[in-house]
Amino acid sequence: MKPAAWLVDNLDVLPRGGVALDVASGSGRHAIFLAARGWRVHAVDRDAAALEELRRVGQVGQVGQITTECMDLESGVARLGEGCYDAVVVFNYLHRPLMPAIVRAVRDGGVLIYETFTVGQARRGRPRNPAFLLQEGELPGLVAPLRIIRSREEEYDGKLVASVVAVRD
Repeated sequence: MKPAAWLVDNLDVLPRGGVALDVASGSGRHAIFLAARGWRVHAVDRDAAALEELRRVGQVGQVGQITTECMDLESGVARLGEGCYDAVVVFNYLHRPLMPAIVRAVRDGGVLIYETFTVGQARRGRPRNPAFLLQEGELPGLVAPLRIIRSREEEYDGKLVASVVAVRD
């Protein structure tokens, strides 16, 4: 599966190589995309089977260095590290209590690329649970104190999404 257009369109703001975190990575399409471009990527998700497949892909040398960690991001206090990553990517995932940990994981000079569904998406299909949908204009506040350098909140590719690229100065 190809990576999200928001990631591809914003590669120019990422530093060359480094260490990236793919939060709620699923099968790892973004981890694979970044690793193929020289990044060392740590992928976290609660789906052990998806991570095992991602681990297998990384071990057979099809992409660069990927590590995985099976982690329930929604129970307890998920630890993502403090200022450990040059890039953090999150797509199609929202758990508001995790947002401070995501923001803290970005190191000085690092970049957060985030995109997920807005509340209007519920009228079009999934997800429908309001806990997984951003309110209008909500995302910038969730990524504070990072500085937003690019954003959009609109219909894109048939889905209603909010997206940001934010940096830690």
